[in-house]
Amino acid sequence: MVQTYEQGTPCWVDLGSTDLDASAAFYGGLFGWTAEDLGPDAGGYRILRKDGRQVAGLGPATDLDRGSTWSTYFATDDLQYTAIKVEEHGGRVVAPAMDVMGQGRMAVFTDPEGAFLSAWQALAFGGFELANEPGSVTWNELTTSDVDAAKVFYQEVFGLAMRDVSMGEGLTYTLFEAEGRPVAGAMPIDPAWGPMAPHWSVYFAVDDCDAAYAKALDLGAIKVMPPEDSLAGRFAILKDPQGATFSVIRNNPDFSI
Repeated sequence: MVQTYEQGTPCWVDLGSTDLDASAAFYGGLFGWTAEDLGPDAGGYRILRKDGRQVAGLGPATDLDRGSTWSTYFATDDLQYTAIKVEEHGGRVVAPAMDVMGQGRMAVFTDPEGAFLSAWQALAFGGFELANEPGSVTWNELTTSDVDAAKVFYQEVFGLAMRDVSMGEGLTYTLFEAEGRPVAGAMPIDPAWGPMAPHWSVYFAVDDCDAAYAKALDLGAIKVMPPEDSLAGRFAILKDPQGATFSVIRNNPDFSI
């Protein structure tokens, strides 16, 4: 049975890497993932699994200017209509709708502020078989130069509802909701962080943030932000050895929004 996700829900992530074997080894060492090469017809694309269940994809980097990057895919019931809405509301079609080996259809866009996102219309493949568990994706977050514009865009393109919540210390965080359930978040770029392009980030759940952070560094990752506590849990930000940014978080079981 195909796992299905509601319209506008992040349903998949994949890593475009400049070194597929090195990336497979790094994430295998960090999260215990195994990699299945889908063969030459798939252009070198690999399915990454945790305990036999699909958690992410891995393929060659397609934009050498961006280098190695994690991509977030949003579920859509009608990819062609989504592409029309993207352009109507100030986004850009980077890669138009294409069939993917009978598994589904995908397209790549940028939102009005330039953050890359992908959309997926499921056929045989719906997305994550494992999420919100250690070693799998637990959250997707937009960091942007214009949160208000992002609210309008993602609401109009995917039909998501928006809700602002206080995260303490004067920080307002925007939740993207599908059918009343938070599925992603957005926050403004802080000028104190220095030059930063709007982007979607991927958070992976771990049992122990400090241990995962230390292990990632041992495996060749580059530190971006060491572990620190937040209301949602203890998290850290790293770049993998090929330069793709990702986060790890030990979720706070008592946190709710």
